[in-house]
Amino acid sequence: MLTRRALAASVALWPIAAGAQGQPGAAWPDRPVRLIVAFPGGSTPDLAARTLVNHFQQVFGQPFVVDNRAGGGGNIGTEAIARANDGHTIGVTIGGPGSTAKVLNPALGFDPATDLAPISLLARLPFVFVVHPSLPVTSVREFFDYARANPGRVNYGSTGPGTLSHLAMEDLAARENFRAEHISYRGVAPAVLDLVAGRIQAFFAPLAGVAGNIRDGQLRGLAVTGPTRMPQLPDLPTMQEAGAPGEPVVAWIGLFGPAGMPADRVARLSAEAKVALNQPEQRRVLEAAGFEPVGSTPAEFAALQRAEIERWGGLIRRLGIRPES
Repeated sequence: MLTRRALAASVALWPIAAGAQGQPGAAWPDRPVRLIVAFPGGSTPDLAARTLVNHFQQVFGQPFVVDNRAGGGGNIGTEAIARANDGHTIGVTIGGPGSTAKVLNPALGFDPATDLAPISLLARLPFVFVVHPSLPVTSVREFFDYARANPGRVNYGSTGPGTLSHLAMEDLAARENFRAEHISYRGVAPAVLDLVAGRIQAFFAPLAGVAGNIRDGQLRGLAVTGPTRMPQLPDLPTMQEAGAPGEPVVAWIGLFGPAGMPADRVARLSAEAKVALNQPEQRRVLEAAGFEPVGSTPAEFAALQRAEIERWGGLIRRLGIRPES
């Protein structure tokens, strides 16, 4: 039997214990958190991740340490997020590694659909459809007509098999009944270099990679792939406005944890990510790079992941696309 003094002491501790168990995320983190970025320092996913760090450190009361794990088109770092089991690791990656990676490469050691916990969609990025000025086209419809009339004479660049810059063109080619030769590059910069030199004719490019070339007349912008025009290129129509079929094509950056992360922790991280992304200075940094800051609920982000797997995974299967060896 408890003495009166022991009973009073135990009762005094109940609110503390209840608070630790009942308040979402109250006991987490209790040590530094590793924030894996599946791309190099200075990349746009790295930029998005670092917009979160200061805010997270303030509200969670622990250091958030960025760990850049580049390689494999983002798969190496994304797998590290999926395989983390220390309870104090989250990470940032992009659409391919975060959705269709297993469809593209069945031998991959992780499956984004089952091994990741979506926390928040951080930012979206539409592409700019650009061509070399020597190509005798000034609109998207003229490009389709030219490609149909010149089978095998039009080639285009991408940042690798199964990446969005590849899938977007293949989707259009199937819808519009034209053929264009695919040239794969290891990144945006070498593709843009060859496009400016005229070694390829077309490319779906991120704004930051081609804005200066468009301004200087080295490349011709035909349209943007998002649902609305881009404020940085207000005169360029959307693909839909230009008469191209299909849904908008938008790259994205997201915050994930490993599958099985407690729901209260996911919810709190998601809410704080939205707060961080709504800070004016952070918005300016991302918007200057052509990104639209978002900040979503975990359910919204999970729905986007499923939709991407269905849309682009289906195209990968139909075309039999596989990664380069």
